Amino acid sequence: MKTEIKGGRAFSYLDIELSPGEIITAESDAMATMSADLDLNSRFNGGFFPALARYFLGGETLFINEFTNHANSNRHITLSQPTPGEIKAVELKGQTLYLQPGAFLACTEDIKVGVKWAGFISWLAKEGLFKIVVKGHGTVWYGAFGALLEKEIDGEYIVDTSHLVAYEPSIKLKLQLAGGIFSSFFSGEGLVTRVVGKGKITIQTRSLSGLAEWINPKLP
Repeated sequence: MKTEIKGGRAFSYLDIELSPGEIITAESDAMATMSADLDLNSRFNGGFFPALARYFLGGETLFINEFTNHANSNRHITLSQPTPGEIKAVELKGQTLYLQPGAFLACTEDIKVGVKWAGFISWLAKEGLFKIVVKGHGTVWYGAFGALLEKEIDGEYIVDTSHLVAYEPSIKLKLQLAGGIFSSFFSGEGLVTRVVGKGKITIQTRSLSGLAEWINPKLP
């Protein structure tokens, strides 16, 4: 399998060349273009009941798609995310990674994609009631709105709500006011997420909720 992230950081997309017999798993509606003879198989995202929970409670898609090359030569597929922004690839060698709702784009066939209850702290932080769990041996591609920044944490770090994209299981989330009561609400910062532990996190530089709050007052 040959893969390349193209389009720059603002409009990233994933270009994939599948060898005969290879499979790529992708988020629902991620396919932009593909060879006509690639086979598509859809399945529930994380199993029937977890998929229903994610769909009705977490606002996630119900299905994920598997694209298989049954031809005798290489075939191509292009995957993109619904919002403009950056896509990153991460190699897992038996580790587990948590992704926020909407961040997962694709993975190789030896990666298991599931869901896990994230808790009400995550929901209050505008990160969703459920988080995506990816683990195994292979490559995972994920993305978000805006550029993606990686940060090594050893202790505590503050991230604005709806900006956390990915984090390792060693990281715990806490919710707090950005400062005092007056400063928190009149500064526009309000609640923030305190990430605690040792490990790597990924942050998006933009948020859809922030964009919506900027656009709404300007609408007639």
